[in-house]
Amino acid sequence: MDKTKKAIEILKQGGIVIFPTDTAYGIGCRIDNRQAVEKLFKIRKRPENQAVPVLVNGKEMAKKYFKDLPKDAERLIDKFWPGALTIVYFCQQQKIPQLVRGGKDTIGLRMPNHPIPLLLINGLDIPILGPSANFHGEKTPFKKEDLDPELLQRVDYFLDEESLGNSTSTVIDCTKSSWQILRQGKVQLNL
Repeated sequence: MDKTKKAIEILKQGGIVIFPTDTAYGIGCRIDNRQAVEKLFKIRKRPENQAVPVLVNGKEMAKKYFKDLPKDAERLIDKFWPGALTIVYFCQQQKIPQLVRGGKDTIGLRMPNHPIPLLLINGLDIPILGPSANFHGEKTPFKKEDLDPELLQRVDYFLDEESLGNSTSTVIDCTKSSWQILRQGKVQLNL
């Protein structure tokens, strides 16, 4: 079994996987498995009131989780996906565990520009969580050497391929009439 297929099987069973992306190494699980989500938060030592970014395979999947995405936000998707832009917008709360949303009514979605996370998402046919593979507040891992050995021991699988990035994603909040950049990353936006 190839590495990607093995990672998909582990994710299907509620496991936690570290995988490469176009920005940094990510750590993920299925969005619809509450126990896996709780385990991921515990492993990363992430505060429960802080939402995590979620990775999707395109605009159609994103629209299943966003709530009535406005046309101007759709244009951002058309222009920058796949790529390093995370879009925060109101979500369909019943489809997304409260922990993933940090207790809020929004979700941050991104379509990575890397074949591996897209293969994982396509293999599951649902989004996966995609925060960086580090302990909360620690250095973002852009190279294999940046990954914390203790974190690697705590996950169910490490999909050992090269990450393509050297910068985090840009995060934009589209919930207000005047959009706000929450984190400046790889994608430069002129608001």
